[in-house]
Order: sequence, then structure tokens, then C-alpha cells
Amino acid sequence: MDILTAMNQRHSVRSFKNQKIDAEILDALQAEIVACNSEGGLNIQLVTNEPHAFDGFLAHYGKFSGVQNYIALIGEKSDDLDQKIGYYGERLVLKAQALGLNSCWVAMTVSKGVVKKNCNINDNEKLGVVIAIGYGETQGVAHNSKSLSDVASADGNMPEWFKNGVEAALLAPTAMNQQKFYFELNGSTVTAKSLGGFYSKVDLGIVKYHFELGAGTDNFKWA
Repeated sequence: MDILTAMNQRHSVRSFKNQKIDAEILDALQAEIVACNSEGGLNIQLVTNEPHAFDGFLAHYGKFSGVQNYIALIGEKSDDLDQKIGYYGERLVLKAQALGLNSCWVAMTVSKGVVKKNCNINDNEKLGVVIAIGYGETQGVAHNSKSLSDVASADGNMPEWFKNGVEAALLAPTAMNQQKFYFELNGSTVTAKSLGGFYSKVDLGIVKYHFELGAGTDNFKWA
């Protein structure tokens, strides 16, 4: 499965089968994590066969079950950390989908204390959010979505690549499905704005990655 197909087929999944992830798939996912860490200057870590981070009240409140594998999004403390972990985290989410796995972004309903115990986090680093991964009990369902005109505008006619980018961004997962982002086109320059809300900076990184996949990075530059 290629990444664009994965983007269209991927939906959040919170219930996972009691099934170990195949070794070849883990190797491919780990290789992508290494690439993301190198490009983004991050310290993202994969934790496998560890059921305790999602075994408490918060996880059950969030209706998670069977989670034994997760990706911890970790990086050096900075003003742009949240956006970076959103961008590279979504790259890993779509890679996992392409490899036949399911996933869910998790901010609050996970024991971060347990996650930290299972990761190597330096003093100058911060654990942001977590991505649950594994073989889902289902493939999830599509979320309700805003229209293109709700989240984008252009200084003239919208070229097809821009529309494709925005449509791809509308497929992106956002906290509480809030879709609080806005894209503006001026010539070949695109501005992506957060409109606030919970974890809005992480969301902005996620939707920017989707936009790049849909629009093609050769067609524009970020403001």
C-alpha cells in the first residue's frame, strides 16, 4: 500500500487484537523512526509488548483496549516541538497504515508515567503525545469533515494542486476532530494557520504533512 492510499484508508482505531507485530513490519517501522529522528532532530521511540501504559483508568475512559505497542513522540524542548512531532508522528502513522497496522493518536488517555519509564528521555527533552499501534479489531470509521471552503482561501483561482492539498489535510486526524486550521494561498506561497483549541500545534504539524502529500512539495513553498 502506498502512502496516498494509506492516507485515504486510515481511520483511528482504539481496540487492538492480542497479536504480536510481525518482525519485518517492526523493522520497517523502526527504520522510518530512525529517518524521522534524523530529519527532525527528534528522539521518537517505539515500545512493543508493553500493556501497562494503556491499562489504567484513563485508557479505559478513552475506550482503549488491547494496546501493547506504541510510539512515544519525544524531542528537545522548543517552541516548535509540538508541530514537529505532529508532522513526523503522522508520517509514522501513515507508514504504519501502509504496513498493515492500525493506530490512534493519544494525548490524555494514557499513563505518561509508564511511557516515560519505558523510554530514554534526556533532561532537555519532553514527551509530547503517544501513538497506539497494532492490528486493529476493526479498520475504524471516517470522521465528519468540514468543506474545502471552510478551511482554505486563495488570492485568485485555486489551482488543482492546492485543492488536492487541502482535501488531503481534511483527511488528517485532529484532536476531538476539531479541524481548527486554515490554509491561505498567495502566488505559490502557502500559509498554514492554527485556529486554537486542544493540541492545536500538534494538529498543525499533522495537517501540514497531509497537505504536502496531496499538493506535492514541488508546487509551493511554505510561508
